[in-house]
Amino acid sequence: MGKHEVGTPKYIANKIKAKGLQKLRWYCQMCQKQCRDENGFKCHTMSESHQRQLLLFADNQNTYLNQFSKEFCDGYLELLRRQFGTKRVHANRVYQEYISDRHHLHMNATQWETLTDFVKWLGREGKCVVDETEKGWFVTYIDRDPETIRLQEALAKKEKMDRDDHERMMKMLEKQIERGKNLDSKAPEHTPTDLVRNENEKITLALNTFKKPEPIKIDLKGSALSKLAVESNSKKMKKEEKRKLSALDQIILEEEEKKKKVRKKENWITEDIVVKIVTDSLGDRYFNKKGVIIEVIDKYAALVKMLDSNHKLKLDQSHLETVIPKPGRKVKILNGAYNGLIAELVNISPEDFSVSVKISYGPLRGKVVNKLPYEDVSKLMTD
Repeated sequence: MGKHEVGTPKYIANKIKAKGLQKLRWYCQMCQKQCRDENGFKCHTMSESHQRQLLLFADNQNTYLNQFSKEFCDGYLELLRRQFGTKRVHANRVYQEYISDRHHLHMNATQWETLTDFVKWLGREGKCVVDETEKGWFVTYIDRDPETIRLQEALAKKEKMDRDDHERMMKMLEKQIERGKNLDSKAPEHTPTDLVRNENEKITLALNTFKKPEPIKIDLKGSALSKLAVESNSKKMKKEEKRKLSALDQIILEEEEKKKKVRKKENWITEDIVVKIVTDSLGDRYFNKKGVIIEVIDKYAALVKMLDSNHKLKLDQSHLETVIPKPGRKVKILNGAYNGLIAELVNISPEDFSVSVKISYGPLRGKVVNKLPYEDVSKLMTD
């Protein structure tokens, strides 16, 4: 019987049936032909073209079997990498996504009889991390891309260097504090003594009058000698001020000088701070809404959890801005000399778009920092 004419009801019905997925047992992988029923599949197996394909398969069946197995494995892993990344996911879920393509390679043409055998093979070959639970088999893709491995090693090296620098600085602070305590402990202690005098001894008091020294008048327009005198006096005053400072004060001053030399970073996003979405590309549902950063993916991207809907969005730093809370709330300093410190918001200055904060923890606890720009502080979620 010939084919039905284009546009007839029977032709349209056959096209609709051909669009969807058909039964796996009526599919011929060698001919890549899908039959709709048992009768059609029987007629296909008796055809001359199918018999020629079977002869080719019989001559070199291992080559065809390995080729089909490799194609199925590559397609499954590519879908797992592209759609799920390195997340742990149910193996059958990935398989259902894979067979949703009508022209996919069927598993009955591979060396594996069931999906369980295929998943176990992935675990043995080290292509995925597999584990079995009550709900079935789960797979986790292992990303072996050289570029990805290089980036992960660079990030780990940078984190180790930052951690080593922080530990080195803390050890230096502890040594300086211990040295200051030792200097204070070596100072002589004055102990009170009893007043002992004879009965016939007379007590006399000698009070010397103190005359206030006259201020030194220096003629600024005078000779070079007067200028040298001014410089020497100023140096003496600075030395006296330095002597008055204790060891702990000197340590704090040294740390302040170091912090003043710190340059601002281009990236300011960090975890556990509240931010506001300022882009309208996501629609009015998320525009001007607030969320908390729960994970920093790289320097300029973060995973934000919305406060009102608990939805999670991956956003760029340029699509976010900081949130300034009411005075008295906890904030986190995001940039500059005091980067990473937790502080309490003291005052807001709308005239110059800056705030004043008081540091809450660490060696600088209680220090008030003024004139911090809005973009350098943000509300802390743990508050």
